[in-house]
Amino acid sequence: MEMLEEVVGSIKPFDEKLMAAAKKRLDSLTKPLGSLGRLEELAQTVVGITGQARPVLKNKVVFTLAGDHGVVSEGVSAYPQEVTPQMVYNFLSNGAGINVLAKHAGARVVVADFGVAVDLKPDPKLVIKKIGYGTKNIANGPAMTRTQAIQSIEEGINLFMEELIQGIDLAATGDMGIGNTTPSSAIAAVMTGKGVEDVTGRGTGIDDKGLKKKIATIKKALEINSPDPTDPIDVLSKVGGFEIGGIAGIILAAASQRRPVLIDGFISGAGALIAAGVSPNAKNYMIASHTSVEAGHKAVLEHLGLKPLLNLDLRLGEGTGAVLAMSVVEASVKIMLEMATFENAGVSQSGK
Repeated sequence: MEMLEEVVGSIKPFDEKLMAAAKKRLDSLTKPLGSLGRLEELAQTVVGITGQARPVLKNKVVFTLAGDHGVVSEGVSAYPQEVTPQMVYNFLSNGAGINVLAKHAGARVVVADFGVAVDLKPDPKLVIKKIGYGTKNIANGPAMTRTQAIQSIEEGINLFMEELIQGIDLAATGDMGIGNTTPSSAIAAVMTGKGVEDVTGRGTGIDDKGLKKKIATIKKALEINSPDPTDPIDVLSKVGGFEIGGIAGIILAAASQRRPVLIDGFISGAGALIAAGVSPNAKNYMIASHTSVEAGHKAVLEHLGLKPLLNLDLRLGEGTGAVLAMSVVEASVKIMLEMATFENAGVSQSGK
């Protein structure tokens, strides 16, 4: 807990003078005022996050965290639990969607086991941060102990700090875990105050009968566990997941180190809710990469006050939407730094 408190205490507000200077620079570029819309907002945000007038976004890293969920035994997923380790091996052999898109974006993929239900075969590319062999079934009781919840967040912090040594200028979050939209929906319902039906979707593709069962399971979990919406660690421990806690830790660590962090889809959104609950200042360091098809994701983003950059009907997870948005973040900074000003280009301004 001491590490978590230290990290939270080191998350600072933005330098308003630096952001004002960035806006002045953007307003002086050879274009109609504000004509590059969100790109201009994004460039200012990156300046605020980094505390640098000329941000460098060379080293890009996506953290794909894996964990299993005991609630799968309730029949809430279209896929069996053994798919989680199978997909981890796919990540390690560069065969998954995140590998293809991260390569396209020029990003490094960090794969970490936070709670896969089996022992994975050793691999130099796999980081072991295992808190437990999957969470317990939230329909019967808490997913984990409070100690484990804190541990999952702190191991996320540790993972980020260990990888920071190799260089991180732009981070992204990702996930892998069969059944993980169920705890994410539970977290979303508690933290946003929305109804379970409003934040629960089909995940990997369950049918109408499966969706009804999933909604009923989440309602039962919330009734049995009574998570406290004012205590994000209680929410995580009662209805969360080890990889969700790890994602919260990644976000908090990135914020403490003034690194922008792209939030992927619904599961990353659940981690973001926990991170923002622990440190409201951390919201300023998050960039919403896209809007997921998953029902609760929009509610999560609205609650966090984040506007997504993309809307491509994605629902894969892994960090895929986040790495796709990396080029947009990079483009915003390049516009600010590389585009000519009216004065330098000798171009007349409007009304002059």
